[in-house]
Amino acid sequence: MRRQTVAPRRFFRHPSQVVVTAFAVVIAVGTALLMLPWARTGPEAASFVEALFTSTSAVCVTGLIIVDTPTYWSPFGQVVILALIQVGGFGIMTMASLLGLIVARRLGLRSRLTAAAETKAMGIGDIRSVLVGVAKITIVFEAATALFLWVRLMVGYDEGVGRAAYLAVFHSISAFNNAGFALYEDSLERFVTDAWICLPIAVAVICGGLGFPVIMELSRRVAPRHWSIHTKLTLSMTVVLLVGGTVFMAASEWRNQATLGGLDTPYKLMASFFHSVMPRTAGFNSLDVGAMNEGTWLGTIVLMFIGGGSAGTAGGIKVTTFVILLFVIIAEVRGQQQVNAFDRRIGERVQRQALTVALLSVAAVVAASLALLEMTDHTFGRVLFEATSAFATVGLSTGITDDLPAAGHLLLVGLMFLGRLGPITLVSALALRERQIRHTLPEERPIIG
Repeated sequence: MRRQTVAPRRFFRHPSQVVVTAFAVVIAVGTALLMLPWARTGPEAASFVEALFTSTSAVCVTGLIIVDTPTYWSPFGQVVILALIQVGGFGIMTMASLLGLIVARRLGLRSRLTAAAETKAMGIGDIRSVLVGVAKITIVFEAATALFLWVRLMVGYDEGVGRAAYLAVFHSISAFNNAGFALYEDSLERFVTDAWICLPIAVAVICGGLGFPVIMELSRRVAPRHWSIHTKLTLSMTVVLLVGGTVFMAASEWRNQATLGGLDTPYKLMASFFHSVMPRTAGFNSLDVGAMNEGTWLGTIVLMFIGGGSAGTAGGIKVTTFVILLFVIIAEVRGQQQVNAFDRRIGERVQRQALTVALLSVAAVVAASLALLEMTDHTFGRVLFEATSAFATVGLSTGITDDLPAAGHLLLVGLMFLGRLGPITLVSALALRERQIRHTLPEERPIIG
């Protein structure tokens, strides 16, 4: 009896193992539910790969699909997908925040403030406050978005009360959780000129992607001078990427008749803004991504890889990781020994963690792209776009997802799972492995460059 109780404790001795196992179990349950005969509209049940891919995409709030959501899945299947999105989004925000609290409590008092900053925690709080806070934020933003969409669908598109409510709730949950699943075959392309649909969804995506710690801090501290460096970094870089992404999308696609070219100027600007939001990392599209210029694909890949805020529903390496590496480069170019941001010094451990996350993420995307190139005849641009979208849990696609072989679908499944949980578990593991070395080795400088 004693051996049976010790083994699970040894297996789950690291908090990140609990997170990975919990998400794997939810994906397995979702796969089983989607394989039920009444989960799809056809006479036969969904295949294992179809169910596994859809379940993983929903739980990891990605949005990539290999079968059409509104036509392939029955109302029961769609509700299962919606539940998986909600569980996945809520679990991501909760688990990331709780891991921060666990890390802070496992370290000594001297290291707790540093650990809180490194692992996205708001401070040394209790588990109940984190759960309640995430639940409140989720309900408020999803309800507000659903209300906007519900009214618009009834007034502007003559949808019935019940149907409009169903569509509004589905897309609001999918938007706030940055999932990108839609109940329209063209995603949101039919609403490209409708600000009452596109803008509420874009706002929900942005808010969900900021992260729980940032939203909670903004609700308690209005004055920017009282914000933590994590909030300042997240908000400033988010604004830069939104503005820069909008300008880039407009400049790149302005004359493309297959995307922005046929729209009036106000709609061009709105669609450009919408498509600067979605790569970070929702996956809705109001323009045909497959018809975009290759230069636009490259810019979108960069936005997808960066992603959104930490401890939120967005994916990617996170804006804080990106901006910290940017400050490291600036400090090195200026010849400064310390890396500073907003009158605060960025610790060397944080710099190494950011570099580790970024380089391992690059390695994952490159390896997956090479594997997909060997499996298919698609061009490098489309394959790189697909791999980045899966790893960054975005859900945008140039249209090749359903054309991939079963091995390619399974590769994307692993990539989505790795991209969603990899950075969270990696950073918490690095923080918990802090060791103080009491000796130093002789320094020697290798040749760089």
